[in-house]
Amino acid sequence: MNLVRIFFGLVVPYAALVTFLIGVTYRSLQWARAPVPFRIPTTCGQQRSLPWIRSSWLESPHTGFAAACRVATEALTLRSLWRNETSELRGARLVYGRSRWLALASIAFHWSLLVVVVRHLRLFLNPVPAVISNLIDLDGFFRVGVPVVYLTDVAIAAALLVLTWRRFAKPRMRYISLPTDYLALCLLLAVAGSGILLRYVFRTGMAEIKQYAVSLTMFSPHLPQDAGALFYIHVLLASLLIAWIPFSKLAHMAGIWLSPTRNLANNSRAKRHVNPWNYPVQVHTYEEWENEFRPKMKAAGLPLEKP
Repeated sequence: MNLVRIFFGLVVPYAALVTFLIGVTYRSLQWARAPVPFRIPTTCGQQRSLPWIRSSWLESPHTGFAAACRVATEALTLRSLWRNETSELRGARLVYGRSRWLALASIAFHWSLLVVVVRHLRLFLNPVPAVISNLIDLDGFFRVGVPVVYLTDVAIAAALLVLTWRRFAKPRMRYISLPTDYLALCLLLAVAGSGILLRYVFRTGMAEIKQYAVSLTMFSPHLPQDAGALFYIHVLLASLLIAWIPFSKLAHMAGIWLSPTRNLANNSRAKRHVNPWNYPVQVHTYEEWENEFRPKMKAAGLPLEKP
């Protein structure tokens, strides 16, 4: 029994963390080192050109700062999901519209996940910073039930259920979905569900869990004695999710900041960009080509730049 607890309580979390750090670092370095020989920003706004033509500084950024703002708004508000993402035939017309439920569920999930992760930091830090304590108080603002029900617990569960339903209910989504897409949703649902059960149903002593978490950060592990099987299941599921991130689409958490289609300024008209990977090649200019074939071109009646 002790070996099982040691494996799931010590070996699995440390292995998952090492896999996550190495994997995300490796993929980030790969993305950062990928050659970008020319400006390839994707834009849906007016580029800056003549003074009397109004440009869209955020949709088509022409400075590095504007491009950084564009990436930040995409990461924090998921702006691209508010575009005309859905299409349907209404009679003979193809009508485009916004997928509001997708945008709302995605925003609720991402922000709730961020708050949940930050909220869990209280287990690893001693003393707990005031900003985390204030965030926890804000999350449990309504003070419903004992223990207090956190808004993010409700939001993340509802958002994941909506996103899962969307995968199964829409034929087009089923057609483009891969097994890894369902695996990501199942893992996230399992982690959130086991965490909710641990907090509200099968409660575990927080003092002992905090001691265990702090001991992990100090590399002097101390396993909780009274934690049940559900706690170790939750640790296992969370570790699997963390370890799987670098090998899945969930790695977009790092990739979005390194995407050249979003983080580049659209200033090709104002600045000439030279490919830094260009190497000298032997070229055959038109002048040399005309000199080589002048008699044949003249005999064929083709125009010549130099008679």
